[in-house]
Amino acid sequence: MQNVLDPIDLEILRLLQKDATLNNKELAFKLNKSIATVHERIRRLKEQGYIQRIVAILDRKKINRNLIAFSHVFLKAHTAETLVEFETEVAKFSEVMECFQMTGAYDFILRIATSDMDAYHLFLRNKLATLPNVSTVQSFFVLSETKSDTAYPL
Repeated sequence: MQNVLDPIDLEILRLLQKDATLNNKELAFKLNKSIATVHERIRRLKEQGYIQRIVAILDRKKINRNLIAFSHVFLKAHTAETLVEFETEVAKFSEVMECFQMTGAYDFILRIATSDMDAYHLFLRNKLATLPNVSTVQSFFVLSETKSDTAYPL
């Protein structure tokens, strides 16, 4: 059975996506609801998996993650076992921020964050290229960032 979100649930999710530091009292004020109501709704939204986790979004340049690469990876074999093995191993690399299995010419797209081109080169040579089933890696480097949003429209 699909859980149905009412307008209050949706507004809670919108507000928390924009600023997860809002406490129940602040949310209750913005929603014109009681603190207990807001607390219970947030608990339910977490239990139902709508809210997976609450994080702080850092300024990557202030923590020396100046280079962002999108790397397209093609594997030599495409068995269920080799796909799972690749996903398991690549998820261990701290440089890999996101990993998506794709349709089309490449099997995966990775978003990789490193300090600079030298660090990316070391990552590619000593980690990604050493995985047993990797055939081809084609990387594209970000020149500028026009938009970076984490909030989904609701």
